[in-house]
Amino acid sequence: MRNARYGIGQVVRHRIYPFRGVIFDVDPEFANTEEWYESIPEDVRPRRDQPFYHLLAENAETTYVAYVSEQNLLPDETGEPVAHPQIESFFSGLEGVRYTPKPRSTH
Repeated sequence: MRNARYGIGQVVRHRIYPFRGVIFDVDPEFANTEEWYESIPEDVRPRRDQPFYHLLAENAETTYVAYVSEQNLLPDETGEPVAHPQIESFFSGLEGVRYTPKPRSTH
């Protein structure tokens, strides 16, 4: 199993599609539904044996949660904040190109 290239709080952008987001969770390999996987066109379907990232994502029109393979992500070096309404649920602020995760509750 490979180590994840990106980490929680890192701002990334999609290699092909025009969206970016902040990582809030990482799966060491594909962990979504078969239906989701099969819905991706075969010519661009990613390998399952790589990390997949849960993103609080945004594009020009909206915000949403995305699930993206490592091979389709690049670091976003703009330093611009991600305008997702759930950012404050997970992170306390943006420092450079990375959000600081909030401490997890122990109860």
